[in-house]
Amino acid sequence: MPSPAAMDPDPIHPGRSRIPALTRLTSGLRWDLPASLVVFLVAVPLSLGIAAASGAPVMAGLIAAAVGGIVAGSLGGAPLQVSGPAAGLTVIVAGLIEQFGWPVTCAITVAAGVLQVLLGMARVGRVALAIAPVVVHAMLAGIGIIIVLQQLHVMLGAEAGEAALHNILALPDSLATVDPQAAFLGAVVIALLAGWKYMPAAIRRVPGPLVAVVAATLLSLPFNSDVDRITFDGSLLDALSLPHLPQGEWTAIAVGVVTIALVASVESLLSAVAVDKMHHGERTDFNRELLGQGAANVTSGMLGGLPVTGVIVRSATNLEAGARTRKSAILHGVWVLVFSLLLAGVIQLVPEAVLAGLLIMIGIRLVKVADFQTARVTGDLTVYAATLLTVVFVNLLAGVLIGLALAVLLVVWRVVRASIHAEPLGGAAEGRWRVVIDGSCTFLSLPRLSKVLAAVPPAAHVTVELDVDYLDHPVHDTLEAWRVRHVNNGGSVEIEETGTATLHAAQAGTPARGSSRSALRGGFAPWRSWQRHSAPLAAGAAGNVPAPVRSVLNGVDSYHRRHAHLLRPHVQELSTFQDPDTLFITCADSRLVPNLITSSGPGDLFTVRNVGNVVGSDRLEPSVEASLKFALDELSVTSVVVCGHSGCGAMTALLAGPAGGEGSDGKEERCPVESWLDHGRPSLESFHAGHPVQVAAEQAGYGAVDQLAMVNVAVQLEQLQWHATLQDAVRSGDVHVTGLFYDIATARVLQITPTGISHLDPLPRAEELSPA
Repeated sequence: MPSPAAMDPDPIHPGRSRIPALTRLTSGLRWDLPASLVVFLVAVPLSLGIAAASGAPVMAGLIAAAVGGIVAGSLGGAPLQVSGPAAGLTVIVAGLIEQFGWPVTCAITVAAGVLQVLLGMARVGRVALAIAPVVVHAMLAGIGIIIVLQQLHVMLGAEAGEAALHNILALPDSLATVDPQAAFLGAVVIALLAGWKYMPAAIRRVPGPLVAVVAATLLSLPFNSDVDRITFDGSLLDALSLPHLPQGEWTAIAVGVVTIALVASVESLLSAVAVDKMHHGERTDFNRELLGQGAANVTSGMLGGLPVTGVIVRSATNLEAGARTRKSAILHGVWVLVFSLLLAGVIQLVPEAVLAGLLIMIGIRLVKVADFQTARVTGDLTVYAATLLTVVFVNLLAGVLIGLALAVLLVVWRVVRASIHAEPLGGAAEGRWRVVIDGSCTFLSLPRLSKVLAAVPPAAHVTVELDVDYLDHPVHDTLEAWRVRHVNNGGSVEIEETGTATLHAAQAGTPARGSSRSALRGGFAPWRSWQRHSAPLAAGAAGNVPAPVRSVLNGVDSYHRRHAHLLRPHVQELSTFQDPDTLFITCADSRLVPNLITSSGPGDLFTVRNVGNVVGSDRLEPSVEASLKFALDELSVTSVVVCGHSGCGAMTALLAGPAGGEGSDGKEERCPVESWLDHGRPSLESFHAGHPVQVAAEQAGYGAVDQLAMVNVAVQLEQLQWHATLQDAVRSGDVHVTGLFYDIATARVLQITPTGISHLDPLPRAEELSPA
């Protein structure tokens, strides 16, 4: 009989099964293993080409590819991202090798990795994403142009220079002394890569770069020995080397460390963001990704490899090949390591012109027309062009810094610039002017503000529309000084403040940007909130308009100036017909605005209003009856809404009972309002009988008047559902009947059903939460 230890699946930890651990180890391998082989086949030629373009030992590219796959793949925060040497760092590494030599460049890579680890520990992963994408796109495009200019000379059989301008000027000489064999091999690679996307899907499963490099290398074998091929001494183990500490030039060393760390980090993080958009699995932990990339760079530099970063080309290939977990990236690094140890001799058969053709295509693909078009459409073309030209003709760090500075200045200019203009109203002869200030108004706007104010005639009647979300003290002083001066010269000034920042706030304390959209700007607030003074009336209306009508005409004037042009595109198609979705029956109370509480506009609601939002008892009240028939038969509405409100005067009168009184004929005389309120008697009876809605409203803390208003909505719903015109449509689901209740004190809307109430907005807004 077997021992208990033998029967236990895990003798070391009794009761624990080893199956889950084994499952975790092998899970996803059916997808990750083939994907890793595909990525490996893409990574080998790219890594060799990048090492050659950087001026580093060829095997340094394979070391970085293996380390990127194994170390960054294991420790990084982007599970499906593949890391390794990247074309975006080629120019930087080439410059460091030229200035300090290869061993010191390895030390710089180690230091850059340490800096990345520190950034990850400081949890600044997401902060690094604040770099403007247009700068990154222009930087990559500039690097692509530099690579193309350099490798074009190599493909022609000539020596490439370090500076882009030198390579441009030397191009005629290289063309005049072209090596036909090298040019042919490079052209074959370019043609294969350019046409690979047009091949059948089954053929495209083999990576294009691998096919191009193998095919061109095979074509080169019959050529004579004059074709330059990749050369290196020893094996991968021989290429391993420890970094050397620099001897002086510490400022330049520090710049190199920061440049490698920042560019590698930004490229990795942006690549991770792009990869996240390509799948629905685990999201990137950006801080962990920085730690993983830093560890990979420390390891690669210590072993004599190129700097490592996340590479979008290999990552996209990884996803397209069906990878599910980080095992694919790790295995791809293992395959690179095995290949470098066992098949290194094969690498020396590859002509340099073949890798040059591969790198030219990589460089061309870094220059994306879509990025240029996006920059042009979004107004960032200046930033894009300045960054690209500086990267190409000065250096990468200067280009990135200039691009970032321009991007920040452009944002500041867009944010703080206010739209300021003045115009006469009704003709300059009438002496009425309007000054509009819209946006963020700061001291930077003072030149424009002073110029516009100076253009207003001295004795004009001026309305200043101040619709701003930020306003500082210098602007307040400038406006106030001009107002006093203008009034002293015989004019008048009225200031309408409809934004979230006010003149009083700018004078009373530290200016702050408005935290929310102003209700005044949306036209939500009552007249008294913004018509503190009589605004200028329409031309020809001044002087003969009764005071009670001024508010209406002032509101019309404000509508014409602020909203009509915004509304016009939406109502032009409604000029000949209406097609509302809803019949909205509500109270005539002035505090209830149907379109406001339903966020609807012209053409959405067919509205019927009466005192108490009633539809009648035994039969519908004639006006409601006519509206209902028209809405259903002519407009084909799909819903009917009955909406009551708090503090309803009709409900208050119902609770108070009839006033009574006798007429001249001795009979009880009833006023029209009391006769109308007869339509609400069934609601009052239901209220006294303990209607379910009354019980629910009482439990919610509402007073008697509001309880009756809610019961009244429920009763009207019941009457509508039994109406002959609606019965069939409601039963078939073609028309839905709904009840609402507007609580004026809280500006909230509740839903009323025949049996209860429900809150449509249960979560309070942040500003309504009291501090703990």
